[in-house]
Amino acid sequence: MRMRRWLFPLSLAILSSCSYVPRIPGVTPYKIDIQQGNFISQEMVAQLKPGMSKEQVRLALGTPLLTDIFHADRWDYVYLREKPGAKREQRKLTVFFEDGKLTRVDGDVVAAGATQ
Repeated sequence: MRMRRWLFPLSLAILSSCSYVPRIPGVTPYKIDIQQGNFISQEMVAQLKPGMSKEQVRLALGTPLLTDIFHADRWDYVYLREKPGAKREQRKLTVFFEDGKLTRVDGDVVAAGATQ
């Protein structure tokens, strides 16, 4: 009977000690880079020309992250990257089509001379 009295407090003390992690000066835990979405570079956007088909745009930029069933002629490419201790990097590129052909490009990553 005495063993049961001490079993609960002992197990509680053991479990609570698992949540404590001591800090060691000069040693920090490893934090990973978080990258989400499609990375789009200036060079990739420079490949886009007015009149390109949807398949040609898909080959140049990759599959869009967002496609809207209500706006089938608009593709959105979104990119987010977080590095520990650095500023959050976020980019957005929107590609517009008319009759299956590229008409305009809008967003943060637009090459010089691109259609807008």
